[in-house]
Amino acid sequence: MAVNVETLGVLERRLQMSVPVESIEREVDERLKKLARNAKLAGFRPGKVPMKLVAQTYGSQVRNEVLGDAVQKSFTDAVRQANLKVAGYPRIEPRQDAAAAGALEFSATFEVYPEFKVGELAGASIERPQVSVDDAAVDQTIEILRQQRRTFAKVERAAQDGDRLTVDFEGRIGGEPFGGGKAAGFAFVLAEGRMLPEFETAARGMRAGEAKAFELTFPADYHGKDVAGRTAAFELKLQQVEEPHLPALDAEFAKTLGVADGDLGRMREEVKQNVEREVKKRTEARVKNQVLDALLAATPIELPKSLVTEETRALVERAAADLQQRGVKLEKLPLDPQAFEAAARRRVALGLIIAELARAEKLQPKPAEVRALIEQEAASYESPAEVVKWFYMQPQRLSEMESLALESNVVNWVLAQAKAVDKAMPFDELMGRDK
Repeated sequence: MAVNVETLGVLERRLQMSVPVESIEREVDERLKKLARNAKLAGFRPGKVPMKLVAQTYGSQVRNEVLGDAVQKSFTDAVRQANLKVAGYPRIEPRQDAAAAGALEFSATFEVYPEFKVGELAGASIERPQVSVDDAAVDQTIEILRQQRRTFAKVERAAQDGDRLTVDFEGRIGGEPFGGGKAAGFAFVLAEGRMLPEFETAARGMRAGEAKAFELTFPADYHGKDVAGRTAAFELKLQQVEEPHLPALDAEFAKTLGVADGDLGRMREEVKQNVEREVKKRTEARVKNQVLDALLAATPIELPKSLVTEETRALVERAAADLQQRGVKLEKLPLDPQAFEAAARRRVALGLIIAELARAEKLQPKPAEVRALIEQEAASYESPAEVVKWFYMQPQRLSEMESLALESNVVNWVLAQAKAVDKAMPFDELMGRDK
């Protein structure tokens, strides 16, 4: 039977479906008979409940299940016959103008995947960072590791950069307190950028026991929308000043980094290997981002709204879970789905483009390629073999590595089409550090 598909938009379609009432009733009757064989109702032995009572008790539920199955089958058969690739879920509704006798009629509105070809990439230019991990980079990394293991000791002097300060503060806007504007016994390290510049300027040079009043203007793009762009009057009291003490660069320090015998030479070599792995990851990430941008620029694509909506919802849920894990109450920091829509559109577009490339250019990763990626990921752990085994025992994690392997193949394919240029880059720039 021919399927009539109505085009409502670039990707939106609608088709009509008809389900014979006779087949519905026949299937309902068969399911109720099967149900009656083991049905349990008060006052009856299992399997001895009268058919009329079984129908009264379960009939409505069974009928809904049968109708749902029938409509789904009818929809699946219709889109298969019309050779349509459905994106998202259809909206199925009873037809108000149904006229067929002995049949239930429905309409299904849905979107289809776009048809497109990946654009020309010969004109795209991709920069490949070339970064050297020299002795200075290793020294810098070891210093950061020492900073991460620093301790603090109380001092009786004016606060200076690098000190840990314990303060009480209260801010008011227009004479009224505001959410997050008051704290007692709050500790932060001066000049680490955790506090706004005006707050740190006020605290710098104070001594324990001193108090100060100052004004602070919140940035226009501040995450707290209630105070963004507004000026607050603060009262600040410094309770305590503590200066940092770095651990000595000795065998004990090496042991804290996992070097059992405390050998400093071995520690430097392991630090260098870890830094080289991190540099490799970051350079690959920079190249991949350029490749993905090039693919998006070369391939304009109409996106199914249903896929964008679903991806937006997933991003919001992921962000909400992350905030809750950090102890943030969502009622105080509600998430606006619109803020995630651009990222969702990018992810959907790239997903479609990568899938098309994988199909057209046969870029699906081979098992050996996935294995190599997993081994690379496991190399930084104490027991790489156990980590590799763990990946293969976790279907979700394995699937993630397969996706990364596919992306790697796509990157290599694009680099072969585009203009790839090697460019020297300072270590600090790649690592996002200030000199």
